[in-house]
Amino acid sequence: MSEPATAFTLEPVTPALQHEIEQFLYAEAALLDDRQWRRWFALLADDLHYWMPLRLNVGPRERAQEFSSRSQSAHFDDDKASIDMRIRRLETGMAWAEEPPSRTRHMLSNVRIRIVSAPAPNAAAVAHSDPLLLQVTSNFHLYRSRLERQIDHLVGERIDTLRAVDAPWRWQIATREIHLDQATVLANNLSMFF
Repeated sequence: MSEPATAFTLEPVTPALQHEIEQFLYAEAALLDDRQWRRWFALLADDLHYWMPLRLNVGPRERAQEFSSRSQSAHFDDDKASIDMRIRRLETGMAWAEEPPSRTRHMLSNVRIRIVSAPAPNAAAVAHSDPLLLQVTSNFHLYRSRLERQIDHLVGERIDTLRAVDAPWRWQIATREIHLDQATVLANNLSMFF
């Protein structure tokens, strides 16, 4: 599990990088809200890990166990193939939890960036240079309405690993860890993407 936000160390990033990452996240949110799942899917790395651990109510001494570990239960623990399967199911028009489809609005704030690894200064001369990796932590509010009266508010924190790639968007999502603030999810399902 990633470090909690309280342990997040701020490192200076350029305003241009901050702006670029925020615009990437806002464009990603718009794809999800517009139900452009295939275009969103193209932003996901082939080695994706997309995970939402359970949040547990613990006392001060057990704070390190506030979220389930990777070997325990989770709301979901997906890779790119399982995300593809979820999207294909939505595309059939027969996914009962999404017929009629939910209306969502993804709101993001407090975007914090930490450079995890950067290419060597002479990366152009190195055949297999590591790509730029960023850990991007942000707060989210996912509003969902469905049918006449079903309304859900899901609030929390996302911890993403973004990898620089040679593509129009320049970034791909390598990992996404979603921490809900709620210990008990009152939504009928979690069929939406975060």
